[in-house]
Amino acid sequence: MSLVTPDFGLLFWMVVIFGIVFFLLAKFGFPVITDMVDKRSAKIAKSLKDADEIEARMAAWKVEQAQMLEATRKEQSQMLREATETKARIVADAKAQAQAEADKILTEAKARIEAEKESALRDVRKEIALLSVQVAEKVLRHELSDEGSQRAFIDKLVDEASEAPMRS
Repeated sequence: MSLVTPDFGLLFWMVVIFGIVFFLLAKFGFPVITDMVDKRSAKIAKSLKDADEIEARMAAWKVEQAQMLEATRKEQSQMLREATETKARIVADAKAQAQAEADKILTEAKARIEAEKESALRDVRKEIALLSVQVAEKVLRHELSDEGSQRAFIDKLVDEASEAPMRS
């Protein structure tokens, strides 16, 4: 018996055993193997499909995240602009209020100065009037020390008084 050239009997039994093994494998083994391969293929296909869906969701999330970041940046810049405008408005209001207060204080000071000036002028006029009266009194006393000058002065005053109604 040679392995390179088998006998007819050996070849027959090898074909029969191969047929039985093939039949058993075809009946019981191949369906299980093909079923497992099909299940594995379905699982791989499902995993690929899930991966594609996840990838699509991730892309959508990235787009949504980018939109949210852009909206946040816009809102932040708007808030900064509003804060700057509010700051400028507050500073302007404070300046205007300070200017108004300064103008009010200045006006009040000018009014007080004017009132004090008027009061001082009244006091000076009053003093001048009193001094004038005192000087006039002294001059009249000196001039009217004798009776003749007194009568002349009284006559002069009467003449002026009588002429005064005629003028008007």
